[in-house]
Amino acid sequence: MVRTNQSFLSYLEQLYKTQQRKEDIIVKSFPKGKRLFVQNENASKIMLIKEGIAKCFFTEENDKEYIVEFLGKGEILGEIELIRNIPCLCNIEAMTDVTVYAIAIPYFTSLLKNEISLNNLLLEVFAERIVNTSSRASYQQLYTTEHTVAKLLDLQLKQGIEISREDKAAYLGITIRSLNRALKSLER
Repeated sequence: MVRTNQSFLSYLEQLYKTQQRKEDIIVKSFPKGKRLFVQNENASKIMLIKEGIAKCFFTEENDKEYIVEFLGKGEILGEIELIRNIPCLCNIEAMTDVTVYAIAIPYFTSLLKNEISLNNLLLEVFAERIVNTSSRASYQQLYTTEHTVAKLLDLQLKQGIEISREDKAAYLGITIRSLNRALKSLER
C-alpha cells in the first residue's frame, strides 16, 4: 500500500554525502497537506522521499480525485515528467510531514546520461509500477468492494497510518457512499 524503495534511498543518500556542489541535492521539508507537485504545472526539481508519506493522485475534470499510490521512503517523484519533458502528470501531497532530497534538474539529467546505476534503479522503479498497477486493477475487478475495503483497512492498520474516508474512496476508485455501504456491511 505504501510504496518504498530502500535501494534508491541508499543510492541517493550516498550521492548527497559525496556531491561536490552542495546545491545539486538539497534536503527540503513539507508539512502535512502541502503539495510537492501540482498536476499540469512544471516541476522545478526531481525529488526522492527521505521521510514521511505522500499520496499521488489525479484530479479529474469533474474535480474528483483518484489516488494512484501512497509513497514512502525512497520513492522518486518527477522523473517521468523530466524524461518525457511534460508538466506534472498528477498531484503529490504530503499525508504526514515529508522530507525529500530535492535534486537539481541539470544534475539529474547529467546523472541519467552518465550513471548506469541510476538507470538500473529507474528501470526497476518503472517495472515495479507496472506490476503494481496491473495487479491492483485486476484485484479491484475480481473482488467485491467489501473485500477490497477490508484489505485496505488491514493494510492501513499494518502500516500504522490514518487514511480519511475521502482518500480511501479515492484510492479504491469508488464513491464515499459505496465506501460507507461496504464499511457498514463489514461491521455486520
